[in-house]
Amino acid sequence: MLKSIQKRKNKLRAQRKARVRGKIFGTAELPRLSVYKSNKYFYAQAIDDNAGVTLAAVDGRKLGLKANREDVTKVAAEMAKNLASKNIENVVFDRNGYLYHGVVAAFADALREAGIKF
Repeated sequence: MLKSIQKRKNKLRAQRKARVRGKIFGTAELPRLSVYKSNKYFYAQAIDDNAGVTLAAVDGRKLGLKANREDVTKVAAEMAKNLASKNIENVVFDRNGYLYHGVVAAFADALREAGIKF
């Protein structure tokens, strides 16, 4: 029974991800900020979809931070610093199929407080 629940959750997330990705696109001037969260860690990267390159990235695992709201705000601060070093102030937020609450919302709010505009 548990496997069927997990399969359904993964299928629904994949559907949300495809629906969102069909609407957003990143460029060099306005990159797509994609987030990924596992059960333990949180990752984010700014992507230029025209060239297919990552402009800036942050890895919560390498920073020694877990995927909770307090640590995700620190990950967001590091991401804002990386974006500022590349002179990027505006991004398109890609929640990657995750619902906009919890750590995803905390990450977005912390980025806004750091001066990154969506």
